[in-house]
Amino acid sequence: MPSTLDDLGRSQFLLLTTYRKDGRAVATPLWVVRDGDALAVWTPKESGKVKRLRRRGSVLVGPCDFRGNPLGEQVSGRAMIMDAPGSNRVRRLIRRKYGVMGWLTVNGSVLRRGRAGTVGIQITLS
Repeated sequence: MPSTLDDLGRSQFLLLTTYRKDGRAVATPLWVVRDGDALAVWTPKESGKVKRLRRRGSVLVGPCDFRGNPLGEQVSGRAMIMDAPGSNRVRRLIRRKYGVMGWLTVNGSVLRRGRAGTVGIQITLS
């Protein structure tokens, strides 16, 4: 599994598939970073994916392009909404990986929403 984790962590975008109450899948492309033995993404706290993850933490993840078109195999995993220190770590990792665009996006979001307006999501692969 380490090669899959490494490959996904190096991807530009990750297709995160979460599930609605009725079981329908909802796929979303997100920036992704490697966070130790897991992957991490960053998103607004009130987004639909966060609400879906609070109900059901099982997800599918795989590489994709910026439009969400899959570029490889999807693997199952478990997602967990991170606390404030974990979310801050993910913001730092995204700034580092995505350079100027990451810096502008993260800092713009902090100005608009505040630090509590976004959360990190940690994904461990099954």
